[in-house]
Amino acid sequence: MRTLLSALGSLGLAFAWALLAPCSLSAQTWPEKPVKVIAAYPPGGTVDALARAVAPHLQQRLGQSVYVENRTGAGGTIAGDYVAKSLKDGYTVLVGAVGNISSAGSLYKALPYDPVRDLAPVMLATRVSNLLVVHPSLGVKSVAELIAKAKAQPGKLAYGSGGVGTSLHLAGELFKLMAKVDIVHVPYKGSGPAVADLVSGQLLLAVTDTAILEHAKAGSVVILAQTAGVRLPQIKDIPTLAESGVAGYDAVNWQGFFVAAGTPAPIVARLNAELVAILKLDDVRARLEGLGLAPTTSSPEEFAQFIAGDVKLWSDVIAKAGITADQ
Repeated sequence: MRTLLSALGSLGLAFAWALLAPCSLSAQTWPEKPVKVIAAYPPGGTVDALARAVAPHLQQRLGQSVYVENRTGAGGTIAGDYVAKSLKDGYTVLVGAVGNISSAGSLYKALPYDPVRDLAPVMLATRVSNLLVVHPSLGVKSVAELIAKAKAQPGKLAYGSGGVGTSLHLAGELFKLMAKVDIVHVPYKGSGPAVADLVSGQLLLAVTDTAILEHAKAGSVVILAQTAGVRLPQIKDIPTLAESGVAGYDAVNWQGFFVAAGTPAPIVARLNAELVAILKLDDVRARLEGLGLAPTTSSPEEFAQFIAGDVKLWSDVIAKAGITADQ
């Protein structure tokens, strides 16, 4: 009897190892095919810039083709849903941000994915301050002048953002609440299109990301303030909204990498290690800092903790502002 039980036990152990072997083997041999990096927003913004700065180096380090695909719309949630429902094999990587991670669960009643449950954090990559920007034809050169103009014409002035629920939109709504102004939100499918309209003068006011810096240097737009509570080193010459009369204002954006939840831990660890190494490269840091981004790194566990805090922060703001993406 004991021999039979021993044999059955050995058989059960062998069966368990057989089930685990494919997962272990896939992690050891990964990657065996091209890796797709999904940018949740259009070209011209910082999410796309981060994806394209990292992709060539990731390709070199992994020994497989790595290409960037832009899946835009719905405040970045189209891309979030796509990656959340992708195979759990590490071959589809999301570059996400506040809009499709931290705020989406509070904004959409019927969101087709749960950003916390269905996506596995890989690494926090950048922190960045958004910017309050105007076209020169608006005729304002300071936040105080903008507030005065908005209060003199309630409901007449419109501001653009990269989409409903993006960090740009949330920063704009927080500005409305704290400055007590009535301005109308115009959502775009990413910051790139919003910047294009702002530069051309079709849009007079926007909350945008630091990709706008090159246009400011050319004199096409006027940057009034950054949204961070303290001046970030990469854009230290730009005053904060808190310094410009909106006391206590603080809103910082971020970008990071994700895969579908359930992706084997060794694959997540490999991706994290490669991305950490890439974000420490001088040329990558210089490229990102040139866009006003502050490169950083984290472990998957640290990133998960960061996201938990960010979800709470923005869910509170969304509730107070009465923001919803459901029409």
